[in-house]
Amino acid sequence: MGWLQRLFGMEKPQNAEVNPAPQSIQQASSSDVATATQSIPPERLGLSGEYDQSGLAKRVALAFDEDPQLDDVNTLWVAQTGSTVVLKGKVPSQEILNKMISVARSVNGTTDVDSNQATIG
Repeated sequence: MGWLQRLFGMEKPQNAEVNPAPQSIQQASSSDVATATQSIPPERLGLSGEYDQSGLAKRVALAFDEDPQLDDVNTLWVAQTGSTVVLKGKVPSQEILNKMISVARSVNGTTDVDSNQATIG
């Protein structure tokens, strides 16, 4: 079972990307006469460029799915607090944890990776 399936209960969408181009959000103004385009913050960017509250965590999970060294670690969870990726749970080795931190940092929108809740064992 992959990261996206285990953490978010979803299969990888066909057009999913780790670092997709953002879609625009069209919002009607208060007078409904004009529309303004607002960009999506990088940490809220979903798998296909849409707005997603958990977008960064999902894109990190997708990046983990795409790395053969990380695709079978099933005792760690990925979450996000703003633009910080939070890794919590167990990993088999410090080497694997370091790789996960590196991969998480490479995802657009990540400003920090918190691995204080991850243990080796």
